[in-house]
Amino acid sequence: MKKMNLLWIAMALLLALAAASCGGGDGGGKAPVTGGEGGAPEAASPVDAATAATISGKVNFTGTAPEPEQILMDAEPVCLDKHTGGVTSEAVVVNSNNTLKNVFVYVKDGLGDLEFPVPQEPVVLDQNGCVYSPHVFGIQVNQEMIIRNSDGILHNIHPMPDVNRPYNLGQPVEMDSSKKFDKAELYIPIKCDVHDWMLAYVSVLDHPYFSTSGDDGTFSLPNLPPGTYTVVAWHETYGEQEMSVTVGDSETKEIEFTFAGN
Repeated sequence: MKKMNLLWIAMALLLALAAASCGGGDGGGKAPVTGGEGGAPEAASPVDAATAATISGKVNFTGTAPEPEQILMDAEPVCLDKHTGGVTSEAVVVNSNNTLKNVFVYVKDGLGDLEFPVPQEPVVLDQNGCVYSPHVFGIQVNQEMIIRNSDGILHNIHPMPDVNRPYNLGQPVEMDSSKKFDKAELYIPIKCDVHDWMLAYVSVLDHPYFSTSGDDGTFSLPNLPPGTYTVVAWHETYGEQEMSVTVGDSETKEIEFTFAGN
């Protein structure tokens, strides 16, 4: 019996040494970074953080801003009660500093054949007060989009893409649903078939370099590899503008777009 016990101990030691020589040491292998459900491996960014650059700036507005269009929600008192002083369309929102809100800014080209990991964090599209929030946003290909009903009344979410597969998603109560887009596509309208004033726009890209101007009209595209890029600014009413921007190692470049009203 003693000889058998010694034999088993020796075999266990040999197996442990073999595992250590295959999986440890400085043999050039790296342990995968894990994230998401079940510790699934998450791909690394192809950008060198030591030389990463940033393009940031703002979207100006000149001319006369149109009068905000009032939205009538009398038929949905649950939603109407969530708004103070009424509700207006977000088609054109000029900020107090003469900048434009809800302008989608993204890198159109210049990234070459770089491939970027899909973010583990989902994008949330909320329906609160019978309004989509955010109104204009971006998401990466195959990134999870959580569609949330915070109103507790019936909504029917209806994206209208040209490239991706359209769908109609009913949400009769407070709930979350999960969807993804598997192809890049710009400016996809999303409407609600129950409330015809509800409208949002999503752009699906195969990289993370996009931003939407907010209440101060600013945007930021961080963590870019140094290079020359075509940067596009899109607004649902005023269309597209683009410019070429070159950034060097660790440089922050400030740019400005200007859209004009009537």
